[in-house]
Amino acid sequence: MPDTKVIMPQMGESIFEGTLTRWLKNKGDQIERDEPLFEISTDKVDSEIPAPASGVLKEVLVEEGQTVEINTVVALIGEAGDSTQAPQDQTEEPTTKDSTPAPDAPPEVVRAPAATTAAASVRDASVRSSPLVRRIAREHGIDIATLSDKGTGVGGRITKRDILSYIEQGAPKKAAPTQATPAAPALTFKGPHERQKMTGMRKSIAEHMVTSRRTSAHVATLFEVDCSALMKARAKLKPEFERSGVKLTVTPFFIQAAVRAIQMFPIVNSSLDGDTIVYKRDINVGIAVALDWGLIVPVVKNADEKNLLGLARSLNDLGERARTKKLKPEEVQDGTFTITNPGNFGGLFGIPIINQPQVAILGLGGIQKRAVVIDDAIAIRPMVYLSLSFDHRTIDGAVADQFMAEIKRTLENWEA
Repeated sequence: MPDTKVIMPQMGESIFEGTLTRWLKNKGDQIERDEPLFEISTDKVDSEIPAPASGVLKEVLVEEGQTVEINTVVALIGEAGDSTQAPQDQTEEPTTKDSTPAPDAPPEVVRAPAATTAAASVRDASVRSSPLVRRIAREHGIDIATLSDKGTGVGGRITKRDILSYIEQGAPKKAAPTQATPAAPALTFKGPHERQKMTGMRKSIAEHMVTSRRTSAHVATLFEVDCSALMKARAKLKPEFERSGVKLTVTPFFIQAAVRAIQMFPIVNSSLDGDTIVYKRDINVGIAVALDWGLIVPVVKNADEKNLLGLARSLNDLGERARTKKLKPEEVQDGTFTITNPGNFGGLFGIPIINQPQVAILGLGGIQKRAVVIDDAIAIRPMVYLSLSFDHRTIDGAVADQFMAEIKRTLENWEA
């Protein structure tokens, strides 16, 4: 059988090259089809690319750090049992390499299960189940490998009914995962200074932020919101969502409130082209996701057409694939409004920079119980600070405050 060519895939219509940042396998390693093989970086996203076939990584043709055009052959996968070096007690037979350009289409990117280590990812992938089943297992802290002999689907496949039944019966749980906090990069000093080149993502973030500061007339407004109704609604809906395999955080509530306010004040969902305001029909909400290697903003497209369950499902999916480098370039494009959450790591509030070419960005602080005055009496309520950075060239302060007041009104009067 001829070797399988591994090529640099095209990660979007406008992307014609990529940088191979890291090999996840070494030459000579055994690999399974769809197992993560290498990572690439483009000016849009960082992605983890799966192997197009099972076998042995026979040749590595592109080294880490090299930037090559799409459809470039970066490696060869041989059949299982093949070796790049013949045993000494056997006569090596001559082989002929195919020197023609690779006509193959880019390998299909198959979603790999999120895991904290590559070993865990491979182990979960070896258990026959769907991405939904693996997500339910992760959200409930269940090691899916313990269900490998309990699948009732075809060929022993673990079904959604199997995992939910296992949970209802009081499944033993592994240590529940905590919110992933981006780790500070480890440094080894060989002198008084240590110099490191910016990654492609870091350079893109830097250029985007500086451009935004130079472009927009940044102004901010700050509101305090009582989250009592929101938290009660979440507590009521959470079990129902979990039965559907969806983790319910507070973020979908803020998205839905922002969408409602945008519908009342559509200028917040616009952009500026010279002296022309461009209003957007679609409401595409970008959600900033902090990663170990930078920040990325996947976009919930047509957020106004989704209910709370649909928003939560989209957030879970986009967040998981952002952290496991499975996002497609189109999933970080065409945003019309952005929400960022500095409160996720304990921040009281933040004043974010506008995501160009948008004209506003909403910042969510941390929800904390505080003493507040209600009807001339002191009460304890879960409170949050919301900030809106807006482009004063387009949005007046009064409109920004009315927009925020509508978000506040929606959240404080939420009904499950």
